[in-house]
Amino acid sequence: MITNAMKKLFLTIIITGSAMAQTKSSQLEEVAQFGNNQPIGVAVQTSTNRVFVSFPHNEPFLYAVTEIIDGKRIPYPNEEWNEIPKVADAKHYNNAQDMYADDKGYLWVLDSKPAGGASVFGDSGQGKQGEFKLIQFDLKTNKEVKTYFFSGLPKDKSGLNDVRVDTGKQLAYLSDPALKAIVVLDLKTDTVRVVLQNDKSTTATPGYNLTIDGKEMIDDKGKPFSSNVNGIALTKDNKYFYYKPINHDNLYRIETRYLADAKLSAAELSAKVETVASAGVTHGLECDARGNIYYGHSPSHSIKYVSPDGNVNTLVADERIIWPDSFGVGSDGYLYFSCAQLNRLPKYNKEENRVEYPLRVFRVKMPK
Repeated sequence: MITNAMKKLFLTIIITGSAMAQTKSSQLEEVAQFGNNQPIGVAVQTSTNRVFVSFPHNEPFLYAVTEIIDGKRIPYPNEEWNEIPKVADAKHYNNAQDMYADDKGYLWVLDSKPAGGASVFGDSGQGKQGEFKLIQFDLKTNKEVKTYFFSGLPKDKSGLNDVRVDTGKQLAYLSDPALKAIVVLDLKTDTVRVVLQNDKSTTATPGYNLTIDGKEMIDDKGKPFSSNVNGIALTKDNKYFYYKPINHDNLYRIETRYLADAKLSAAELSAKVETVASAGVTHGLECDARGNIYYGHSPSHSIKYVSPDGNVNTLVADERIIWPDSFGVGSDGYLYFSCAQLNRLPKYNKEENRVEYPLRVFRVKMPK
């Protein structure tokens, strides 16, 4: 029998839950807004707190890579690099996908335009050969140091997505959802190894579909969104590499010394992978100096983190957190992140544009 007291309790729970779903948290601070330009990559140089944001070559296009100064976008390193070339070359961005500010004062920009259907977003219209490069900039001079072209990468099948750089081992680690693998780039030779390919830790769970705001994420061709290994993170001491498919529950890690060991067989390397936590849906990964692993969780409009004890915690929940995509850790104690609103695009809403403008980058205080 349901008493009046129980009815009041149920009503309170419903009202409270509804209010929480529509709450704007005072913890969330706007860093910059970009009108209808979609922010993707975020990088923060921890020592100086310089903030960088990248944008895909989608219309309307303004700049590919920018530094945020007083809330304004400044093309990085200059206007020329951000011009769209008639033919892809080594001195312009073709499609700036991700960025990473390392511990030695360099900014790394992953310029990635996969071939055909190798993109996580479906057919890129690129043709049979993808175009990939990794550009190293010196943040003291804002000059290009070197550009890498991934010798040995199967560029007709690859879909390089995120990058982290291990300055101690002179290696870059990249997620490749199309190959269902981690790509290890040797910065001394510009050659790659493809590892953990088709491993259970790099592969999306079959039938694991995303439901956000009560709506299943299905594109205009009737295909549910799915991504294999996508978000990645590197601990500040370069000891552990974290990674995870979006459509998969478990967060994984592996010691970088094993990724660096080319003598290990596929089975031996797979045996070194550790399951860290059940995190649910994740977008982007980042690690702070305390070993917390941050990620975006679209279904709950929140930023969560896995603490070193393996527990999953909520840092902030806010209705404005819509597909939090990329992260950076500042020297000011803030976590910076973009909201790409991918699930609100017409492609996933029967051609209806449900994006809430302006598109923005936010920040939130990290736990002490």
